[in-house]
Amino acid sequence: MSSFSGKTYWIIGASEGLGHALAETLSRQGARLILSARNADRLAEICDTLPNAQSVPFDVTDLDAVRRAAVEVAEVDGLVYNAGAYEPMRTADWDTEAVLSMTDVNYTGALRVLGETVPDFVRSGRGDITLIGSLSGYRGLPGAVGYAASKAALISLAETMRFDLAGTGVTVRIVNPGFIKTRLTEKNDFKMPMLMTPEDAAERVAKAMSRRRFRTDFPAPFSWGIRLLDYLPDLLVYRGK
Repeated sequence: MSSFSGKTYWIIGASEGLGHALAETLSRQGARLILSARNADRLAEICDTLPNAQSVPFDVTDLDAVRRAAVEVAEVDGLVYNAGAYEPMRTADWDTEAVLSMTDVNYTGALRVLGETVPDFVRSGRGDITLIGSLSGYRGLPGAVGYAASKAALISLAETMRFDLAGTGVTVRIVNPGFIKTRLTEKNDFKMPMLMTPEDAAERVAKAMSRRRFRTDFPAPFSWGIRLLDYLPDLLVYRGK
């Protein structure tokens, strides 16, 4: 029996890509699922293919909608925040609306959802929170205005929550994937190192969720290279810039 069997997980950002694949992975391991995203029709299609799956569509950028969804969902064992927005953009091509939209989904949306779920987890003395970040959150990268910064904020949030919720019975983890073949990465016009399928990435996320370890970065060695940049002097990183 898996560690997910009989437990209820709320996956936010479940209609496509990693979220959809993770729903299938957890379902195979016996989890009950509540699936959320904006696309109600797509969620209904997915729920029709999975046992014990319920659709609760809403928009993470709408606080009233988040609050209504939290009431409908009620008590769960775990939460996965996977909602994401991405537009490749260099600073010289700044589009304020696009930057704000990415930040609102990737980071501020998480704040709205966590604000409606963390207090209940703390009161009950149990709960499992998985935030899906990105390796791009570790370092400012070319063409990632909006996206990388919002993922960096999500990583920082997870680190703070891990400290603050120690001893409460609530587990917090951050999972930072590299490139995954999805409708978002299809927007890129460059070669993406070690590109993964959503199914492969979902297996890695599920494995991370089965442990109490705080941080999971993948795939190696790509993730090692990204982290190594933090230890290089700026003179080397920005040489010629």
